[in-house]
Amino acid sequence: MDWSIQEVARLAGTTSRTLRHYDDIGLLEPARIGSNGYRYYDRAALVRLQRILLLRELGLGLPAIAEVLDGQRDESRALAGHLEWLRQEQDRLARQVASVERTIEALEGGEQIMAKDMFDGFDHTQYRDEVEQRWGAEAYAQGDRWWRGLRDDERQAWKERTAALGRDWIAAAESGVAPDGEEAQELARRHVAWLTGVPGTPAATPGGDVRAYVLGLGEMYVADPRFAANYGGEQGATFVRDALRAYAEANL
Repeated sequence: MDWSIQEVARLAGTTSRTLRHYDDIGLLEPARIGSNGYRYYDRAALVRLQRILLLRELGLGLPAIAEVLDGQRDESRALAGHLEWLRQEQDRLARQVASVERTIEALEGGEQIMAKDMFDGFDHTQYRDEVEQRWGAEAYAQGDRWWRGLRDDERQAWKERTAALGRDWIAAAESGVAPDGEEAQELARRHVAWLTGVPGTPAATPGGDVRAYVLGLGEMYVADPRFAANYGGEQGATFVRDALRAYAEANL
């Protein structure tokens, strides 16, 4: 049994263009190409795609994924940092689950809620020192006031917007479009609009040097693995940086 490229794209939550790009770079070849020119994938190809998507979720770029799948000796080194990050995230989420469970138990049992136990794992101030060092204490304070002032649904909407932007960047980078092309530049426009929505940042401060801020963030995305992971690894972050640079030079 095999599946058409459209079926695989739908099942895997990706795009036909991404799958064609994987084929073009030798990462995922179809099992056969039909007389109609369509690519078809068998079970082995689906297993390989599952591994590709898993490694992409871990933050690896496509070259690193190819090395892992081809059995390179340094695959452990490539995954070690991402595994540690995943474990930290697993611990943080576990603490959040336990915190919410305790609150529910207290509410249902008519018990007193212990405030100190309600917010374990919800610390959004973990990057405070880093933000203050880069952009000043007032920048952090404004952003913190803004975040605390949001309703729960507004915070959720912001998180979903952020996640969608990251997914779209990864898809664009892996599809092989040009950083200065129309699709990437629309993403760059969305990215800058997203940045201007956070009070305290240079992008949202009247008179702030938005161009320098955007260019600096682009370089940071590439240099810092924590940020690069949001865009599929160093290769994806490089694509984002180049697209933001093209946008900044033309519009900011």
